[in-house]
Amino acid sequence: MDPAASSRISLVTGATAGIGLAIAKELARVGHRVIINARRAEKLREVASELNELALARFPKSATARVVPVAGDASEHATIEACFDVATRAFGTGHGAGDTPVGIDAVIVNAGRGLAGSVVTSDESQWEEMVRTNLIGAARLMRTAALRMVASADEDAKVGRSWRQHPRDIVVIGSVVGRHVSPFSSMYGGTKFGVHGMTEGVRRELAPKGIRVTLIEPGFVVSEFQGVAGYKDEWFQGVVEKIGPVLQPEDVARSVGFVLAQPSHVHVSDILIRPTRQDYP
Repeated sequence: MDPAASSRISLVTGATAGIGLAIAKELARVGHRVIINARRAEKLREVASELNELALARFPKSATARVVPVAGDASEHATIEACFDVATRAFGTGHGAGDTPVGIDAVIVNAGRGLAGSVVTSDESQWEEMVRTNLIGAARLMRTAALRMVASADEDAKVGRSWRQHPRDIVVIGSVVGRHVSPFSSMYGGTKFGVHGMTEGVRRELAPKGIRVTLIEPGFVVSEFQGVAGYKDEWFQGVVEKIGPVLQPEDVARSVGFVLAQPSHVHVSDILIRPTRQDYP
């Protein structure tokens, strides 16, 4: 028997590499319809094509694309709005009874970048871009997701549908250094401390509406992140030798899948995931 495709519609930002790509694959694997976003348009189209092939093989009854790319900067209002609008156009309207728009009901706030060094030693010329991407971009996406999901929940209530019939999730990818101060990446960690605070605030605000907000805090994960952040290869290899094996992006993706698979009355609010031998941070 073919596995049943999920009725959920997800948005994953930063989906062309690392944790974001792994999350998009995991959600496509379990049958979500997925909007994927990243800046690299050509690479994004390649990822969408690959994931649609995987989805079609797993869910042969799905005649249309289950993964749709939306290229652009995830910290910009226009890109964020486009992701939600494309989802409605691509995946139609109506979930269960009634004809309210399906809309995106699982938002993975993943797009971000790192920066090697502390407040004292990091490259100051990169601070503003990192803050805009990691903090302001995340806030804009959480805000848009919250407003859209609250409006959808209110429409459900008007036709007698409970929040328990339609799970809605915002999952934010933070970092272990957003909870435990690390002097070798304290500038990057500072942006994650900010994101963590916003995430908890949004959780408390949206919980009465039945909208789940989850923070996932990975430790050391091997991906393109280290190169973009400017960490020296010899430094990272030293870390791997000391605490390895380190996490793979798929390890984090499974955590996201676990969170989204919970019944609507169950909320996993926070997951901190480290390599087994990582003692610090």
